[in-house]
Amino acid sequence: MKKLLALLAITLALAVPALAEGPVDTSKVNKEYVTGADGKSYTIATVVKVDGIAWFDRMREGVEQFKSETGADVWMVGPSSADAAAQVQIVENLIAQGVDAICIVPFSVEAVEPVLKKARERGIVVIAHEASNIVNADYVLEAFDNKAYGAKLMEVLGKSMDGKGKYLATVGSLTSKSQMDWIDGAIEYQKKNFPDMSLATERLETYDDANQDYTKLKEAMTTYPDVKGILGAPMPTSAGAGRLISEGGLKGKVFFAGTGLVSVAGEYLKNGDIQYIQFWDPAVAGYAMNELAVMALNKKTDLIKAGLNLGLPGYDNLLAPDASRPNVLFGAGWVGVTADNMNSYNF
Repeated sequence: MKKLLALLAITLALAVPALAEGPVDTSKVNKEYVTGADGKSYTIATVVKVDGIAWFDRMREGVEQFKSETGADVWMVGPSSADAAAQVQIVENLIAQGVDAICIVPFSVEAVEPVLKKARERGIVVIAHEASNIVNADYVLEAFDNKAYGAKLMEVLGKSMDGKGKYLATVGSLTSKSQMDWIDGAIEYQKKNFPDMSLATERLETYDDANQDYTKLKEAMTTYPDVKGILGAPMPTSAGAGRLISEGGLKGKVFFAGTGLVSVAGEYLKNGDIQYIQFWDPAVAGYAMNELAVMALNKKTDLIKAGLNLGLPGYDNLLAPDASRPNVLFGAGWVGVTADNMNSYNF
């Protein structure tokens, strides 16, 4: 595979730890594999937090690539803004349509639990992403260990801040489990490795909106003018923080590390307003969720376990670290981007 993913495959081969030998191999996804007993293509909807932002535009590319390569009837949908109730209504509509599977990136895990329970009771397979604590899903597919992801962000931020001073942290929602875990991991790393640093105030909830990031960060920095760092869990914070630092003449005084995409925050990386962004490719995640949904629909439960090889970069030897929840699977790796390598990731 895969024109879309070739560059990332090379990068991850260099970036992630060596994988254990003997991953479980799976069949090549093909048209026969994505049809039910009635000969009709499986219908699989990928429901995202917000439709129309760069992160999920990129995820759509992976979903559409899965469709073009397999012939499955798959598509992506999401609310126009970060709205838990709107996402729930989308799932309700999909249940009414009688889809075969739902792949979901929840805005609020708590909000979607009841409707996903209803979906599963109707025989709909549910695959979740960025939701390691979700209960009502057949399988949860995470790109990596969440706390390790956050620890890496803090490692970079702490070095930029010379290990001293106050910082702010953002999350899309206080109910976004994975993002909260990233910040937890970052704070744990900070306390252990940078004891002279401290979180200035509670986590800022920015609803995956760069304008909200800009406004809330500006307000917080007015209250805490001695802030030297910003830790961003949601992707749009990279743009909101970059704009704030650029407009405020804060380059070299306030530092940033967080989730981001070059297409969103590249100008701020290039100009040195922000130093580091980190991400996993949402196109690969979208493809991987749909592939896992097909396996579940085809009752390949004996293969969906630790060691599973989905044939995708970062998802070629899945981990299941919690024996009490073997359906929660983790990939291995993320990409770190600075001004030096940003031209390789401008999607």
